[in-house]
Amino acid sequence: MDSDLLPVGRRVAYWRGRRKLSQQVFADRLGKSKSWVDKVERGVRSLDKVSTLQDIAAVLRIDTAILLGQDAQPADVSQRAEGVERIRMALSAYEIALGRQAARRPVLPADRLAGKVGHAWITYQHARYPQLIDLLPPLLADAQRTHAHDPGAGRVLLVEACRVAAALLLKLGEDDLAWLAVDRAMAAATGHPLLVATTAVQLGQVLRASGRASAAKSATLTAAYRIAPPDPDEGPPPVLSLCGTLLVQAAMSAARYGDDQAAADLIDEAAGMAVRVGEGRDHHRTGFGPTVVDLARVTAALDLGDAHAAIVWHEQTATGDGWRWLSAEHRAAHLIEAARAYLHADDPTNAGLTLIDADRTAPAEIRHRPAARQVLAQVARDRRAPVTVIELAITLGIT
Repeated sequence: MDSDLLPVGRRVAYWRGRRKLSQQVFADRLGKSKSWVDKVERGVRSLDKVSTLQDIAAVLRIDTAILLGQDAQPADVSQRAEGVERIRMALSAYEIALGRQAARRPVLPADRLAGKVGHAWITYQHARYPQLIDLLPPLLADAQRTHAHDPGAGRVLLVEACRVAAALLLKLGEDDLAWLAVDRAMAAATGHPLLVATTAVQLGQVLRASGRASAAKSATLTAAYRIAPPDPDEGPPPVLSLCGTLLVQAAMSAARYGDDQAAADLIDEAAGMAVRVGEGRDHHRTGFGPTVVDLARVTAALDLGDAHAAIVWHEQTATGDGWRWLSAEHRAAHLIEAARAYLHADDPTNAGLTLIDADRTAPAEIRHRPAARQVLAQVARDRRAPVTVIELAITLGIT
């Protein structure tokens, strides 16, 4: 059995609990000892006989296939793969540059395209990833055509379309394709410092996801200081939001390669800007504010190996007033980080409860994000995990 999957013994324990059978009663009905049942459920003893599996299934009143995980309904991986391939084709198309007139669709006016780009970002922030997968291919094609027809008005829209594409692709674990989206955005943004800075947010994330944390820190810091106002106290909130977001990205990159002092200094610098921006803002699709900065402290502490500090920051911040201002995507993504922290602190109960909270907040964050599914699998394998987590794992095919 795949090591990433939930062991059969854990499924036996789950269904025994659902049937409200004690280990002793369950053992008696099987004609086994309580010790035998306990060892099976803990994974100490394997179930390698079909006849034994059939006996267990009969006592639990379920089909044998359920014990083997064959009843689960995982996320539609094939449909998602097809959608990602359509995004790849849209990002890889050079119709305009190659003059493929026959392939052109009518050019959308900038105002209509702006509405579509805004809708794509809202879809992302609500973590409606399957819908966004369908939206992106035509959006990217339209953005490229509008930019070619009207470079002045279309530049920002092409950058924003590629940015949201990169953000989604990172969620789906498509790091290389996200890099292509960022590259297309950066090419369009070149020559415009503010647009370059907005694109650098996703660039930092892509570089960090690709294992290039040092390059990520360098890129985000350069972009941040290029737009930083001479006097932060007088800087406009949109600029402070973008600059602060880039500092947060640089801090998380520093933490990724173990530079705790740089991470702390950069987060503190961003915190000062966040105070001046306040809560509930979403300049440049950053959601930047004091709460976002404190949530970054969780990720930084976790990457630096201090799970206890990460948990303290999480529990302090997720109960604050600013938490409710964050998008569903941001809250759910953070809850997955918090679950990782609880796991590192050997607290599978709170890790599981946090994942359930994430699933209630934004189901697609758990169901369509490979990194989240890995955390769920880790929690579900622990015999101390809440039953609700086992149920969620079974539902998602992590069985």
